[in-house]
Amino acid sequence: MLRGTIEHCIVLLRGHNVMLSADLAKLYGVEPRVLVQAVKRNQERFPSDFMFQLTQEEFRHLKSQVVISSWGGIRRAAPYAFTEQGVAMLSSILRSERAIHVNIEIMRTFVRLRGMVASHKRLAHRLNELERKYDARFKAVFDAIRQLMTPLNRPKGRIGFHP
Repeated sequence: MLRGTIEHCIVLLRGHNVMLSADLAKLYGVEPRVLVQAVKRNQERFPSDFMFQLTQEEFRHLKSQVVISSWGGIRRAAPYAFTEQGVAMLSSILRSERAIHVNIEIMRTFVRLRGMVASHKRLAHRLNELERKYDARFKAVFDAIRQLMTPLNRPKGRIGFHP
């Protein structure tokens, strides 16, 4: 159950797979402000390649995609985004049993995600090799396969009951 939840919390921002502070707080079972306060008390552990705050434009864009519509209410500041390294660093400042368990699952999810991306790249490379090898008669087949490999840019909504 936790695995599927984590996978839906990873978003692509500024070319990085990240998790947002509100989603992390929910997974850890703490208020977002508590998570942000803990990070601010340990700022030296979070350089810009580990964590960054969303711009208002990025925040509006995500809200419009339903990714964070469940946050509700009025927010004074845009949320923070944590890269994989930033999430790993969170484990050094959040020491509850739940935080430890959640961090292990998040790290496993990031590893799976990297594996899927690598597999996709290998498949695309192999497809290019095959296309060069065979003549134009198969071009339509290769184009159709490439189209199937291209991800749809639709926001993923949550399905079913979520507490």
